[in-house]
Amino acid sequence: MSKRILIVDDEPFVVETLKFSLEQAGFECLAAYDGSEAIEAVRREEPDLVLLDIILPKIDGLRVCRLIKLDERYRHVPVILMSSRVQEKEWSTAREGGAEDFLVKPFKMQELMGMIHRHLKEE
Repeated sequence: MSKRILIVDDEPFVVETLKFSLEQAGFECLAAYDGSEAIEAVRREEPDLVLLDIILPKIDGLRVCRLIKLDERYRHVPVILMSSRVQEKEWSTAREGGAEDFLVKPFKMQELMGMIHRHLKEE
């Protein structure tokens, strides 16, 4: 059974590009375009991993990450935060919020795939 990844970004082009590459690699992909949709999708779809942009409409990605990690039912779901911000502060805030990894945009697909495989390795 293929692993399910929720891609959350307010830019449809980014979502579609990531979705295409991840589906080619054998993952099932879900999409959300703002923080509220992301929370709903996590609760409804129970993805295996969340790929989450920080700058989102309605609820920002850091808060979405915190909400996922505070919920007993979903705290096990790995979250990889993405941002075009490259400040050290962003990474420490992401860690404090419970994110497993942080990816600076633009990034290489191999880098993302490595992170995904590391966090989805079979137990």
